[in-house]
Amino acid sequence: MTTKTIEIPLLQETDTAALAAQFATMLERGDSLLLDGPIGAGKSAFSRALIRARFENDRLEVPSPTFTLVQTYTHDDGDIWHCDLYRLTHPDEIFELGLEEAVSDSICLIEWPERLGNGAPADGLRLVFSVRDQGHHVAIHAPANWHTRIERLDV
Repeated sequence: MTTKTIEIPLLQETDTAALAAQFATMLERGDSLLLDGPIGAGKSAFSRALIRARFENDRLEVPSPTFTLVQTYTHDDGDIWHCDLYRLTHPDEIFELGLEEAVSDSICLIEWPERLGNGAPADGLRLVFSVRDQGHHVAIHAPANWHTRIERLDV
């Protein structure tokens, strides 16, 4: 499978929100975004901005799912699952919450996807957030099933 990689600087929080808004319009049921990167790199800020853009509500309360593992949002175009797996001790814990089913019929934003081991969605779009001297960056690693949509990004 051919992976296409795009590097994007996110120099301000508004850059992160603008990228998230683009994803909010292109995501469909069954899509998974696998959000990698260290604490403070922008995974939660991206997720929060995406959910708010999808709901077209800049004031929507989008709490971090760090302690609950999952926050779900019901939308006419499909539920959104925001998962933060940082505190996960075993991959089976998240599957007990129904992530396996959600991956097939919801939009899933999964922070710390490596905690799923081999259970991470194979066709998910991987976004690797990082902090460098010049600011935040994201590297988007798109498997073949994402190439057409990724090419539409205005970056």
